[in-house]
Amino acid sequence: MTLGWGIVSTGRHADHKIAPAINAAPHARLVAVYSRDQGRADAFAERHGAMAAYDSIEAMLQDARVDAVFIVSPNALHAAQAVQAAQAGKHVLTEKPMATTIEDAIAMIQACQRHAVTLGVGFHLRYHPAHLEAYQALRDGTLGKIALVQGQWGFGVRGQVRPPPRPPLQQWWEEPALIGGASTMMGTGVHVVDLFRFLLQQEVVEVTALADGQTPSQPLEQLLTLSMRFEDGPLATICCGRRLPDSQNDMVIYGSHGRLAGRGTLWEAREGALEIISESTNRSAEFAHDFLANYIDEVEDFYHAVADQREPAATGLDGLRAVEVTLAMITAARERRTVKVEHHTP
Repeated sequence: MTLGWGIVSTGRHADHKIAPAINAAPHARLVAVYSRDQGRADAFAERHGAMAAYDSIEAMLQDARVDAVFIVSPNALHAAQAVQAAQAGKHVLTEKPMATTIEDAIAMIQACQRHAVTLGVGFHLRYHPAHLEAYQALRDGTLGKIALVQGQWGFGVRGQVRPPPRPPLQQWWEEPALIGGASTMMGTGVHVVDLFRFLLQQEVVEVTALADGQTPSQPLEQLLTLSMRFEDGPLATICCGRRLPDSQNDMVIYGSHGRLAGRGTLWEAREGALEIISESTNRSAEFAHDFLANYIDEVEDFYHAVADQREPAATGLDGLRAVEVTLAMITAARERRTVKVEHHTP
């Protein structure tokens, strides 16, 4: 059995990662693609072997061969497109951030529940084997009581003080209303927030942030440091940005019994190394570079969630919690104060 996929949007992420991952996943087939421009849709479909190309999302959702949609459009469009898909009886896997407002995130969850379709969010870092091993080590108590979690995901170009302008089809990343009021937080930081929630199995209750944005003259940040407090006490720091050439995209977790480090695991590709040093263990593992592996596993997990009628690894509720943290971060950076994170029930 396979899951027939329709991709919403033909941007760089869909072109370089999502479509190739669907084509490489054992239980997936790329049925259709939607773009507002029929020429772009046709070219994308030909490039990736999709069976159909549409310039109308309504038409694509009427295609009986499409079982699920992968939404890869600008952030502010996710909610309306997800609700449309749910109403058409299609399962929904959406890129992060799930939405740009609490109300939209809740509407997505409720629509998918109402129409009995599966909703998942594209937090691909949950599928890295280093992070899965880290998750198990924390469940086993290998590090004892967790005190501090640190992570960084950044990139940049040597010699550039500011990132260069984006090409035309990526310029929505520079529009606060479409991206959701934050830039590098939406691009990479939200992934690290979700990973820490997953590893600790705790919710963020308080955040503070320093950024080079969220001001009238610079509404979108390109460099951010975020501090968080989790419900059972651990503190966390995250740094993300587009002004960090040669960034070491690592995570480190410190506990009362030892330390766990993921070296270079916070990135798009599967790669890097894991090191665990504690009173009970001393082990390490290395992971060869594989650009698509995390995305393929994400697509496969979603298939099994649909087939087995279970939740995917990253649920709609996980997406909502990430939206809550992101909006609190924006407020904290803009108002230069600590913000308590309010949790909502869908």
